[in-house]
Amino acid sequence: MARTLESLLDRMEIIELLHRYATAIDDHDWARLATCFTPDAVALYGPVLGRREGIAAIEQTCRTSLEPLDASQHIIGTHEIELDGDRARARCYVHAQHTKAGTPGGDNFVIGATYLDQLVRTPDGWRIRERELRMLWQEGNPKVLGG
Repeated sequence: MARTLESLLDRMEIIELLHRYATAIDDHDWARLATCFTPDAVALYGPVLGRREGIAAIEQTCRTSLEPLDASQHIIGTHEIELDGDRARARCYVHAQHTKAGTPGGDNFVIGATYLDQLVRTPDGWRIRERELRMLWQEGNPKVLGG
């Protein structure tokens, strides 16, 4: 029973971590974003944004992409979590809306993607050690994100 309870608590903490990431980037709360990753985390953002190493580089990529927008909304769901002691793997879907009024070609850019995460338990709770963004589809004007 204790293991089952611990497993449920770990899963809940990880889901809350994934949601905290989404709200942190949408709110431009960079201090909160730092609580989502290990200091030496790696983010693989695909062919456009590439590989980022360390929380400072991850934060800078998020700032550069999202601060110029009027709004963004990252909705996270369909969580799969595999626990292995103090390590875990997580997979979730992200539906992300990006809006910038007056962008030539259209004001909106929407993506559907999957986050694949490697997580570790730290003294401060679960943190993302590696995040890979796998694009599934996109709709609208990529120039909204400056591309």
